[in-house]
Amino acid sequence: MDEEKIICRCEEVTEKEIMQAIEGGARSLDEVKKRTRAGMGYCQGKTCKKLIARMLSSYTGEPMEKFLPGSIRMPVGPVSLSVLAASEEAAKEGTK
Repeated sequence: MDEEKIICRCEEVTEKEIMQAIEGGARSLDEVKKRTRAGMGYCQGKTCKKLIARMLSSYTGEPMEKFLPGSIRMPVGPVSLSVLAASEEAAKEGTK
C-alpha cells in the first residue's frame, strides 16, 4: 500500500485514510465517504468510486459489484427567481 497515493483527487483523500476507514468498520462506499469525504468533491465520486469499491472488495472478499453504484445524487444547479416566482403563482392559481 502506498500511504501517500491520492485516491480521491477532489478531496485529496489518500489510500491510507481509506484503508483506515475500512479497517475501522466502513463496509460501503457511503460509510467510507462519511469517514473520509472521499467522493464528496467536484466529481461526486466519478473518479474514485471504483477504486474505493475495489479496496472494499479486496478487504472483505466480497465481489466489487456489491459496493457499486453507491448512492447517486443528481447535480444541483442554480434556479432563477423567475422560475420560483412562476411556481408560486401556479400554486396560488391551483388553490382557487
